[in-house]
Amino acid sequence: MSAHQLQSRGETFFLNLRFLLIVCVFVGNAIEPMITRMEGLHALYLWIFTFHIPLFVFVTGYFAKSNLTGTAGRKIMVQISLQYVIFQSLYSVLDRTVFHVPDIHHSFFAPYLLLWFLASHLAWRLLLLAMRKWSPRQQIAAAVTLGLLVGYLPLDGTWLSVSRTFVFLPFFIAGYHFSFEALNKKLTRNVRLAGIALSIGLFAVILIGGNRLVPGWLYGNMTYMQLQHEEWYAGLYRLALYGLQLAAGTVFLSLVPKRESPLTDYGRRTLYVFLLHGLLIRIAAASPLYGRLEGAVAGVAVILAAIGLTLLLSQPLIRKWTSFAIEPPVQWVLNLERKAFGGLGAVGKHQ
Repeated sequence: MSAHQLQSRGETFFLNLRFLLIVCVFVGNAIEPMITRMEGLHALYLWIFTFHIPLFVFVTGYFAKSNLTGTAGRKIMVQISLQYVIFQSLYSVLDRTVFHVPDIHHSFFAPYLLLWFLASHLAWRLLLLAMRKWSPRQQIAAAVTLGLLVGYLPLDGTWLSVSRTFVFLPFFIAGYHFSFEALNKKLTRNVRLAGIALSIGLFAVILIGGNRLVPGWLYGNMTYMQLQHEEWYAGLYRLALYGLQLAAGTVFLSLVPKRESPLTDYGRRTLYVFLLHGLLIRIAAASPLYGRLEGAVAGVAVILAAIGLTLLLSQPLIRKWTSFAIEPPVQWVLNLERKAFGGLGAVGKHQ
C-alpha cells in the first residue's frame, strides 16, 4: 500500500471514529438526567466516559497535523475563538430570556457546559506549538506531568477550563503524533473480536461495581481537593485513571471500521453535532420531558432519539443553514490583524 493510500485510509478511519464518538457524546449527555434512576443507564454513562473525552481529544490532535502552524493554524485558532464567543453569548442570552435561570453569572472565563472543549482546544494548540522543538516522548512526558500536577492547584478547575486543558493534553499530543500505519497492521479480525469482548467486559465490570467510580474523575474538570482527596499522593489516582482511559480508548479503536461508508461523510460534520446538540439537550432538560421518562423502554427511546438526532444534525442541509455560526468566516479577522500589525510596522519604520 502506498503512503498516499495509507494516509487516505487513516483519514477515513479517523472520520469514522469521530462520528462514532459524537454519537457517544450525544447519548451520554442525553441520558445524564436519568442515570440516578436507572442503574443500566448509569453504567452506560460511565462506560462512555471512560473513553469518549480522551478519544475525542485524541482524534482532534490527529487532525491538527495538517493545520497546526502557518496561515492554516491561525485560521483555525481564530475560528475556534469566534465559535466560543458566539455560543458562550448565545447560552447567556438563552439563560436570561428563555430559561430564566435565577442568580446566574456568565463570564467568558467560565466556559458554559460543553464549550470547555473549544477553550481547551485553543490552549492545546498553543501548548503544542510551545513544545514543538521537543521530541514526542518529551512532549508526552511533560503533558502527563502537567496533567497530574494541575490537580494540586488551589483553584476552581473550571476557570478557563484550565483543569481539563492539562488533564487531557496528553491525548491531544498522542493524537498529533499517532501513526495509523502502526495501528493498521494490528487491527486484525482476532484483535477486533478481542476488542468487542473486552469492551463488553468493561461494561460488565462498571455495571457490577461502577458505583465506586466517581464521575468527577472522568470529567477532568475538578481538582483533587474538589474530589475530596487532599493526600499528597492524590496524583497517583489520576495516573491510574490514565491507564484505564488508555485501555478503554484502545479497545474502542479496535471497534472502528476502516472502510469508507456513510459514517465517513458524517464524520466530516461532527462539529455541527457537537455545538448544536448542546442546545437541544439544554432545551429538553429545561422542559418537563425528563420528569416523565421512567423505565427501561424510556431509556432505550432516549438513546435511539440521540442517535437519530446525531444523524439529523450531520446532514448537509444543517450545515448549510448554520455554517455562519458553526464555521464563521475568519478572513476579516486576519485582515484586521494584518492591518494592525502592518500599521505598527510602519510606525516602527518611521521611528
